[in-house]
Amino acid sequence: MVKFETILLSLTDGIAHIELKRPEKSNAMNGLMWQELSAAFDWISHSSARVGVLSALGKNFTAGIDIDLLLTLKSDMEFLPDASRPAHLHRYIAALQNTINAAELCTKPILAAIHGACVGAGVDLVTACDMRYATHDAIFSVKEVDLAIVADVGTLQRLPRLIGEGLARELAYTGRRFSGDEAYEMRLVNQTFPDRESLMKYCMELAATIAQKSPQTVRGIKDTLNYSRDHTVKEGLAYVAEINSKLLFSADLAEALTAHWEKRVARFKD
Repeated sequence: MVKFETILLSLTDGIAHIELKRPEKSNAMNGLMWQELSAAFDWISHSSARVGVLSALGKNFTAGIDIDLLLTLKSDMEFLPDASRPAHLHRYIAALQNTINAAELCTKPILAAIHGACVGAGVDLVTACDMRYATHDAIFSVKEVDLAIVADVGTLQRLPRLIGEGLARELAYTGRRFSGDEAYEMRLVNQTFPDRESLMKYCMELAATIAQKSPQTVRGIKDTLNYSRDHTVKEGLAYVAEINSKLLFSADLAEALTAHWEKRVARFKD
């Protein structure tokens, strides 16, 4: 198992569990955490994991990007010629975007279990996950506007698709806080729970259900959903036809049918 400093990564019964591990800093995302999250999602893609759960230790999911990271970047920029600064910043932003994209590009579904504060880059991160679940009293905020920053690592691209254009604009323009229950009402999260314990219990049970399904089929579903979101219906249908032309009469289909006839749980190979 890969060892990290700012996150914990474990694998049990096909479920990979990523836990943000800077509780003393409200899991603020420093430079190392950005790198380690990207590596963890990549590891899940290539491991025997069938599904991933993303959660956090401590009182908060994440306070967003670590302010010290921004201050260090600002300090580093002062030593660069004016003409070089935009290109340097562009590369830096692209690297951060790649970390958030890694959750979406992970070949396995990723469930986000959110408690406490989830602000700024935390919203970027969870909107790139497949599904989101939260405690009633979780606190969300598209906080970047209060730091005079245009959110640039995914929220402005993904949030409108999840909750609608008008509401996404309201949240981005104001930075206002909203609860887990309001996040449920706007369909940002699938379900809310009274506390972290019940949240994690549900997410792990849901992950276990997904882990029992045909892994190649689940990967195909995620791939098709992501592709179809960004293309026309016609293009999406052509894409899934191509996928199923390779997968439809697989060993997994034979096992699923046999298990159905024998009235037992299907057992799929990784």
